[in-house]
Amino acid sequence: MKKILLLCLATVVLSSCSINKQAQQIKALEKCRYKITSADQVTLGGADVKKMIINQDINLASLPGLALGLLRKDVPLRARLNLEVQNPTGDDAAINEFEYKILINKQELATGFINQALNVAAGQSTTVPVDMEVNVYPFISNSKVMGEISDFLKSGKNGGPEKKGILTLKIRPSIKVGNTLVKYPGFITIDKEVSSKILL
Repeated sequence: MKKILLLCLATVVLSSCSINKQAQQIKALEKCRYKITSADQVTLGGADVKKMIINQDINLASLPGLALGLLRKDVPLRARLNLEVQNPTGDDAAINEFEYKILINKQELATGFINQALNVAAGQSTTVPVDMEVNVYPFISNSKVMGEISDFLKSGKNGGPEKKGILTLKIRPSIKVGNTLVKYPGFITIDKEVSSKILL
């Protein structure tokens, strides 16, 4: 009987310690700083956008993949956003997985899910790649929007005025409490003012 009581007490204590640890990790998570540092592997209709900008060959209408995509009503935009997470607190921060939303100028482009454990030690930082894939046909199927995209990509070239937009990444982390995943109550919003320079 004594052994059973001791085992029960040990289980309660360990469970309590685990919950306290998770509570500390949630608080640390709330105080973390989130920043989009760069965008890599950006392709539009299969064309490398970074190469287009470097070569100043930004005639979107001439891209074969884009023309074919417009006919099929499927123009894939793929990119990898690099999200830096800085933990300025004295406690470790941990995420087991997170949902995300990507918006440009407050218009939602893509949603997704990262099933990857993330641990940011106290006072440290880490970078998490967020892969995005979205059909942008609805946004570029008219000449006005196509023109705006071209102007944005060309902005700042040859001494011209630099155009900027707002890239927003919303993340909703989940952490494990015991065997249960608990979602953060709402989305953490990260805004970044961007121009075509983010691709360079």
